[in-house]
Amino acid sequence: MTIESPIPVIVNGAGGKMGREVIKHVAESQDMILIGAVDINPNYLGKDIGELAGIKHLEIPVINDLESILITATQEKVQGVMVDFTHPNNMYNNIRSAIAYGVRPVVGTTGGLTKEQLKDLEEFADKASTGCLIIPNFSIGIVLLQKAAIEASKYFDDVEIIESHHNHKIDAPSGTAIQTAEILAESGKIYNVSCMEETETIKFSRGCLASNNIRVHSIRLPGLIAHQEVIFGSEGQVYTLRHDTSNRTCYMPGILLAIRQVTRLKSLVYGLEKIL
Repeated sequence: MTIESPIPVIVNGAGGKMGREVIKHVAESQDMILIGAVDINPNYLGKDIGELAGIKHLEIPVINDLESILITATQEKVQGVMVDFTHPNNMYNNIRSAIAYGVRPVVGTTGGLTKEQLKDLEEFADKASTGCLIIPNFSIGIVLLQKAAIEASKYFDDVEIIESHHNHKIDAPSGTAIQTAEILAESGKIYNVSCMEETETIKFSRGCLASNNIRVHSIRLPGLIAHQEVIFGSEGQVYTLRHDTSNRTCYMPGILLAIRQVTRLKSLVYGLEKIL
């Protein structure tokens, strides 16, 4: 019986809260091997990522040079995977660099890609025959919520989305909320057709308009992690779908699944539901 080589994994944004959690789970996975930890925060540079993540010493220092780690990954027997939880502004360049070196990106950073950039990355991944996964939310619960929302949208014409996150989240609305609105819009239905003209006495008090007239509201407060409500309404009733996270471990099964699945892909795939 042939034992397959473990998947080489790079974590970009390794010093962040999500990055540290990914480090823990990759280090514990028998079919994966951590080969690099990247973070631009000067407070983390040179520190052992295992100790920074609160686990054993891994003899892998945090560096701020993604390219050098990508080059290292090309020397491995098995094609490597880059897990990226960095700033949205760096998202496009990080993905393109990984694909250029033949390293497969698994990206949880949200809010950093325009439609034009996403199309460019799709074409680039196709030409390189390199798998790439961009996942707005790695929680299985969110996938189930979105599936339930699709079913509910067949019977309700009015819907709004409320997403709540910690006050260190940079982008708003969240990538998950945007994706949820896009999924609901795929039916072609125009939601929330009002019988009167609304007036906002304070700008954006009614939230932002996403796909097909769906309104999205964003809340940012300390004490929150990640939460989403999809609220449907009709005469005499309100139907609410809600997903809450209490810690970041809920994302880890989805992330580990994505690392394993991306090695089998030869193109860009958007959304966790596509690989379940």
